[in-house]
Amino acid sequence: MTAPTVTFDSAELAPRERLAEVQLARLRATLARRGLDIPITTLEDLRAVPFTTKDDLRARYPLGMETVPPEEIVRLHSSSGTSGTPTIVGHTAKDLDTWAFLVARLLAMAGVRPGMVVHNAYPYGLTTGGFGFQQGAERLGATVVPAAGAPLDVQARLLRDLETPVLLCAPSFAAQLADTLGTHSIEVGLFGGEMWTPVLRDRLERQLGIIALDTYGMSELCGPGVAGECIEGRDGAHIMEDHFLAEVIDPVTTEPVAPGEYGELVLTTLTREAMPLVRYRTGDITALIDEPCVCGRTFARMASVVGRRTDVIEAGGARVYPSEIERVLLAHPGIGLNYQLVVEGDHLDVHCESVDGFGDRVHLAAELRAALGVDADVIVDAPGGVPRSPGKAVRVVRR
Repeated sequence: MTAPTVTFDSAELAPRERLAEVQLARLRATLARRGLDIPITTLEDLRAVPFTTKDDLRARYPLGMETVPPEEIVRLHSSSGTSGTPTIVGHTAKDLDTWAFLVARLLAMAGVRPGMVVHNAYPYGLTTGGFGFQQGAERLGATVVPAAGAPLDVQARLLRDLETPVLLCAPSFAAQLADTLGTHSIEVGLFGGEMWTPVLRDRLERQLGIIALDTYGMSELCGPGVAGECIEGRDGAHIMEDHFLAEVIDPVTTEPVAPGEYGELVLTTLTREAMPLVRYRTGDITALIDEPCVCGRTFARMASVVGRRTDVIEAGGARVYPSEIERVLLAHPGIGLNYQLVVEGDHLDVHCESVDGFGDRVHLAAELRAALGVDADVIVDAPGGVPRSPGKAVRVVRR
């Protein structure tokens, strides 16, 4: 795929000083919409504003966080609710238009152009992935194949028959395709919706022969469209800073951390109407990159998410993120791309799949112990032995 030579809109190239002016004006409007009478003279003044958490959204379930009359809400989405009471997010017509614009911008960053065929395997329904990418791709002028929910073999055939150059899905679904697809025309994949590591990116790129790009979003903020990698740089996802104000804090002290240091991502929506959020603690652990990008865009970038604040696994006296285990597992060429971690009390079972008959689970357990200090029982299954999910992968099972 030829790298884009123009940006999708001029805001992406705006000087940082101009961007700060836009953010400040929109922040004041957001605070007023949220009913917060707090004087803001600089962006740093935002630190005096209390955080918003998922517990706040749950406490006001179902629609207590909306700031517009019910008749102005034209669509409702919901989180999966896997970690508790789901959060319901309302959208006005303007919210949907803004959301489509952001996803179109994200796709343009990835080199997608009008007329390209886009295979959308993100789920359609209460969660935001399928609809978000659908409306953004249509806004850009691409041709969308809404393939989510179709059997794997049907999707593989569509990808081959339509000679599709663009794949949109969770990275775990791309891993399933990598095992079965065969010859194809995919050039670039935009993957998100779940944690994935650079080592999985490398494996997907080698196995599928594509460029794999990271995207970031969550339903509470709108869905996909919060951040995405550019095809030129591929070094952190550009945050759409004219629509979201980003901070990274120490998850324990809640104090800000320096650029490049890892902490919890906090986002403030700047253009949302139905449910603006101020200083929303996402729970995702990442770092902000403020160095210039080779693409010329001035938006700051976020590093790959290493995990969620609540995702830490405690086993055998060690505390590790699932992403750390993934890095060790997938660095081994004898292990397939699908795995599952089963936690029961202080015990961890690591289920993975063999490639070319590899079965040295003792060696893998030793590598996990040496790299992470974690004691785990490793079970190496035959290909297809790890349970698959059509949406987000169930990487961690707690019993």
